[in-house]
Amino acid sequence: MRHAVTDTKPSMIFVTRKFPPAIGGMETYSARLCDGLKDSYDVTLLACAGRENGAPPSEKTLLTFGWRAFWTILRTQQAPRVLHVGDMATWPLALPAKLKRWPTRIILSAHGTDVSYPLRGGLKGRLYGAYLRLGRRLLSGACVVANSGATAAATRDLGWSDVAVVPLASDLRGTDTAPTPTRSLLFAGRILPLKGLSWFVEHVLPQLPDDITLQVAGTIWDDKEAQCLKHPKVDYLGPVPQTKLIEYYANALAVIIPNIPLQNRTFEGFGLVATEASACGAVTLASASGGLSDAVIEGTTGFLLPPQQAPAWTHKINDIASWSPETRADFVSRSMQTCIAYYNWERVVEETVATYDV
Repeated sequence: MRHAVTDTKPSMIFVTRKFPPAIGGMETYSARLCDGLKDSYDVTLLACAGRENGAPPSEKTLLTFGWRAFWTILRTQQAPRVLHVGDMATWPLALPAKLKRWPTRIILSAHGTDVSYPLRGGLKGRLYGAYLRLGRRLLSGACVVANSGATAAATRDLGWSDVAVVPLASDLRGTDTAPTPTRSLLFAGRILPLKGLSWFVEHVLPQLPDDITLQVAGTIWDDKEAQCLKHPKVDYLGPVPQTKLIEYYANALAVIIPNIPLQNRTFEGFGLVATEASACGAVTLASASGGLSDAVIEGTTGFLLPPQQAPAWTHKINDIASWSPETRADFVSRSMQTCIAYYNWERVVEETVATYDV
């Protein structure tokens, strides 16, 4: 558990089970948000740090952290101005503020999976949904900061009424000079059904010119979905470090994010790959699905296409392949400038702080 306190600003407690050196979007969010908040608040950080190899903490460590954080907050003598809990699954860590009847502003972050899991149904889904609805009743007056409109909608469906949308940011940035693209598309991310990779390989890739191929960078989460990696026009790169991924983004003809709707109704909470790719100089094509609609500014940082509509995807890829160097350079330049101006952590911090001041 880490503690970082300063003395001159309104006080707040930020508590999170997701923190570096563990690697992941929620970990980056917690670290970057806390760093930015220190400009405006005296931040007491209660964080369950991950392992040195980048893996998340063990279940035992998480359980111990939860109890320690709860009692640390409960023993706090002076009410903080804000108590911010880093994800919806750990909402009980905000209960001390209610038990002590503090006039504290309670904030919870929602990332996608932590509110979409009930949509999967089954006993576990129903129990988790009941757990989140209990939190809504016990934490009346709390505000939820959602990372996308899709996440916000799922949160409201669970009964939480005070919900603000604050889209995420990207730490990755490309170079000022746009390289001449290859004739290869790029898919980056986890290989699992939601991401739509096998759908794209089966329904879109065969409709493209023979010299347009597909590179895939990422980890295999679903063996059945990974069967598409055997296609002769697919080059599987395996996991690629971010420093190298910047080059792949910029060199690709287009970066594809062909997410598809699933029967269990799970969705992409935000879709950080879309923002990262655009910030690195890629032409990004993403499904108009879930949080991807907040990760892409249509026509400016990329293009949103209808999910599972192969003709639309084929047409757009062929269109991009026909762009002149000047057209592509102009688009990439405007896209990168927009990403720098909007998808940055300064804006995320500012919009989050605005929810504290209600």
